[in-house]
Amino acid sequence: MTTKKLKIGEILVSSGLITEEQLKTALSSQNQLGGTVGENLIRLGYLTEEVLLNALSEQTGLQHINLTRVEVPPSIQRLIQLETVRSRRLLPIGFEGKRLVVGMVDPTDLSALSEVEFQSGHTTKPVILSASHFDEALTQIQASGYGVNTLKLSEERPQRRIQPEGNIASLLKALVAWHGQDLHLSSGAIPSLRVDGEIRRMDIPALKPAEVESMVNAILTPGQKRAFEENLELDFAYSLDGVGRFRCNLYRQRGSLAFTARHVADKVPSATELSIPDFLLEYALRKQGFVLVTGPNGHGKTTTLANLVDTINRERKANIITIEDPIEYTHRHKNSNVNQREVGTDTISFSDGLRHIFRQNPDVIVIGELRDYESFSIALTAAETGHLVMATMHSMNATAAVDRIIDAFPSSQQAQVRAQLADCLQVVFSQRLLRRASGSGRILAWERMSSSLRVRNAIREGKVHLLRAMMQTNIEELVSIDWTLAELVASGKVRYEEALKYADNATYLNELLKVRGAYR
Repeated sequence: MTTKKLKIGEILVSSGLITEEQLKTALSSQNQLGGTVGENLIRLGYLTEEVLLNALSEQTGLQHINLTRVEVPPSIQRLIQLETVRSRRLLPIGFEGKRLVVGMVDPTDLSALSEVEFQSGHTTKPVILSASHFDEALTQIQASGYGVNTLKLSEERPQRRIQPEGNIASLLKALVAWHGQDLHLSSGAIPSLRVDGEIRRMDIPALKPAEVESMVNAILTPGQKRAFEENLELDFAYSLDGVGRFRCNLYRQRGSLAFTARHVADKVPSATELSIPDFLLEYALRKQGFVLVTGPNGHGKTTTLANLVDTINRERKANIITIEDPIEYTHRHKNSNVNQREVGTDTISFSDGLRHIFRQNPDVIVIGELRDYESFSIALTAAETGHLVMATMHSMNATAAVDRIIDAFPSSQQAQVRAQLADCLQVVFSQRLLRRASGSGRILAWERMSSSLRVRNAIREGKVHLLRAMMQTNIEELVSIDWTLAELVASGKVRYEEALKYADNATYLNELLKVRGAYR
């Protein structure tokens, strides 16, 4: 893209975010005080760091990375000299495929990338790094040494108890401030947040039924109120200016209202931040077939799927059509078109949206969640007829996902469905999010079942249960979650007790840890 060759100031002026006069003032400040143009624009109050990062990401097509979500091991640090890190204000992050991911305060500095490629011997993938995160990283490096210890910034958490005001906006602000996943409101209970998978009570009194009703009614549209009265259930998305987007669910319990809101990040996190393995991104770039992301509720399936969509959006020229309930991550058109349809707003149901999707000329079909027989049937047909279909589904593991799809069909059709699935399935990626050993944040563990002759035959012959046993024989296309759990424990990223909660086979997990010298 030609915009990558522009200077940061030119990008911001062309975006209308600053004026030529403000740019001149920032350049003058840069000459006197040093730093990048962006840092001086923030120092002068012309921009916030968030606006700067979003503008650079949109104009350059590069992702910006949250360094608090990434651990940089010593081996990655040593690929680039410390002097280059300091002078060029950049940091090696990790690998995506064969490319070295490099976080850069100034992503338009092409000469810096050439220097990194010369030193490391690897081609590079630049991502945008905030100046404040870089400064924190540099402080940590100076204190503990470069290329000696793993670099990990801590996510700042408020040290005081949560004391929000009694309205929905302040409760959602508290959720975001604590880097929480969910807000729960229920009559007779103290409002609570789910942070790193655990429920935490707020420092306010229990809510009365009328208080919950008043809070929720304040954010519902007339149409949503009518829909809830008719169905007694409501899924919807809600945006709060300056705070973020939320996926919400409203329901009744014991005659009164209950409400759950999940915070959805404004930007799709990068594969490096999410620890998504390279092979999954490679499957997302295939032209046809069925890619399935599975796992329990609340373990990041939607975020993984959004990252795969973003990968296609950047790397391919395709027509992508999504059906979601509700839309969580919003995608801008990049090299691909991304048309996002929301159930209840743009289409009546998943099955109704899928029924008409072939007339919309899709290359890639993205299904927020496979739920019923008709959705399964259309998804398989689409994957068979030359489309790439990506979807999420609730299941405990990869093999259980295949069984659930087949069991959704009448017995008279199951032989045909097994044959369809065997032919079009590319990969089942089953995932869990575990609490980090540091106690701050969560990290991805996964298992894999990808297409091969033995996998296709097992599906076609109704012997999927045999694949479960094969996952303990170290076959490339069949990787048990126990294998990735052992890697996380051995590297010190996850505690053994935490891994044991999610192990498929504790005995196998212990054997893997013995081999790695980490058995406890």
